[in-house]
Amino acid sequence: MVDITRNGDRFLFTVRGLHKLWSFTSQLEIPVEHVTGVTADVDQVGRWWHGLKWVGTEVPGLFAAGTFHYHGETVFWDVRHLERTIIVSLEHELYRKLIIEVEDPAAAVAILRGAAAR
Repeated sequence: MVDITRNGDRFLFTVRGLHKLWSFTSQLEIPVEHVTGVTADVDQVGRWWHGLKWVGTEVPGLFAAGTFHYHGETVFWDVRHLERTIIVSLEHELYRKLIIEVEDPAAAVAILRGAAAR
């Protein structure tokens, strides 16, 4: 699971608990202006193949965490419960998308959309 906070002109995506071990990542720091979109679309995430794993852990049907290469893009996954997943689209970053599980998807989408719109 990932916590999202804003620190000035940056978002901090903090990976919690064992997810740090599974994803080999503890935190991502992304400038607000690099967030180009965010959505909570469980159906879309459920259909995606994670891609080729670079670094991380994947148990098909159970969870995916780490860095994957998908259709020519680098994507960060940290998902165990599909119903709590959001998709964050980025530009000018290593990752093109962050597909992450959060505590409250609606609140996370509102935070990211509100800050990116300013």
